[in-house]
Amino acid sequence: MNTLNVDVAVIGAGTAGLAAYKAAKSHGRNVVLIEGGPNGTTCARVGCMPSKLLIAAADAAHAIGAAPAFGIHAGPLRIDGKAIMARVRSERDRFVRFVLEGVQRIPPEHRLRGYARFISEKSLQVDDHTVVNAASIVIATGSSPMLPPELADAADRLLVSDQVFEWDDLPESIAVIGAGVIGCELGQALHRLGVRVTIYGRNDRIAPLTDPAVRNAAARIFGDELDLRLHTEVLGAQRDGDGVALRTRDADGKERIEHHGHVLAASGRVPNLRDLDLANLSIALDERGVPLSDPHTMQCGDSGIFIAGDVSGERPLLHEAADEGRIAGDNAGRYPDVRRGLRRTPLNIVFCDPQIAAVGESYRDLQPGSFAVGEVSFEDQGRSRVMLQNRGLLRVYAEHGSGRFLGAEMTGPRAEHLAHLLAWACQNRMSIDQMLQMPFYHPVIEEGLRTALRDADDKLLHGLPEIEHCTDCTPGM
Repeated sequence: MNTLNVDVAVIGAGTAGLAAYKAAKSHGRNVVLIEGGPNGTTCARVGCMPSKLLIAAADAAHAIGAAPAFGIHAGPLRIDGKAIMARVRSERDRFVRFVLEGVQRIPPEHRLRGYARFISEKSLQVDDHTVVNAASIVIATGSSPMLPPELADAADRLLVSDQVFEWDDLPESIAVIGAGVIGCELGQALHRLGVRVTIYGRNDRIAPLTDPAVRNAAARIFGDELDLRLHTEVLGAQRDGDGVALRTRDADGKERIEHHGHVLAASGRVPNLRDLDLANLSIALDERGVPLSDPHTMQCGDSGIFIAGDVSGERPLLHEAADEGRIAGDNAGRYPDVRRGLRRTPLNIVFCDPQIAAVGESYRDLQPGSFAVGEVSFEDQGRSRVMLQNRGLLRVYAEHGSGRFLGAEMTGPRAEHLAHLLAWACQNRMSIDQMLQMPFYHPVIEEGLRTALRDADDKLLHGLPEIEHCTDCTPGM
């Protein structure tokens, strides 16, 4: 058995782990990076990048189908599933290679292969070959797709999103369980590529949306395009011939058994914590078994253990994983001198069509009566109609009294760009009035944002009883 004594040990070489390693090293510390699973980040291997490659192919097919509305007529549409998946895998491998090259530049003496588990708060056992003693430790083990137990009998026809990107060809049909980010993105992309798709959602939630008005707009839009079954409970799945018999119950209590070629479990991911032996630690855990931590320092209690990335279960997004890793590694490197790091305005984007985005504080988390809502429909928005992308709804939230912009939820064209503008405004604590003083070109989709801001501004001025609206007694005026 080998023994390795270091200042900082980082468990996991994904986005958060690599950021933590670099941050800890910047303090001149002796750092070891431990990885037991496949090298390459979740984003590059099975997440952001391969999914966007599949979506790009779907967008191309959809554009051809939409062209006649502009008076443009191409030949018969032919979708080559094998060619699509070959490009997805080839480009995916290229992205992964870039990550691996970065890992390989880390000195070999700072890399350790194997799965780590805690012996104590300052000691790790890595497989059966090495004990690592460290003054501080960063947990950055990522997450894995969740497999609902009711789908277990689907056997080899049960898939998770990771497996989609290993396909040699597109399937004929698939049931997507979950209307979250993964379900919406992959479900719609496969539908547009000619796969018979049904998306099943347990409730009325769609992706990160919590605003009922925006959520209803999204449900209507996606329901018009593909087979979307919300408020549907999956009761079981059985391997059946060349596919799966899926048993469900709708909101009216009606049960169905339907046949699909495959079932894709897209109902979320779970933190990779099971094999870490957290019971050997004195740190507190939440109801999911995830270590409780300070989101601004990533420290678990007052210990020398820090947590970062998808494993924290807080904001499972690449840019958040990088920030959390940087903060955790920085504090692990200077431990016990722990400091608050920069946490940016929440920003969540779903690359379906129309896109979905959420910025800042969600509708669900805002205090009723404390904010005004401004909205715009994209149905009659000029540039959106020009492009035949006039679908969706944007709602912005502004604080009564101060007029400060708090957040927004939307589904609409080019939402990824609107969301960035709004996130920057939110992080800079801009008011609705200050945002309306910014330039708006014509004709652009951002003019729709201006309409929503004007609507919010009008409600801030006129939407309250007079006694609450007076300048002498309203906070922030």
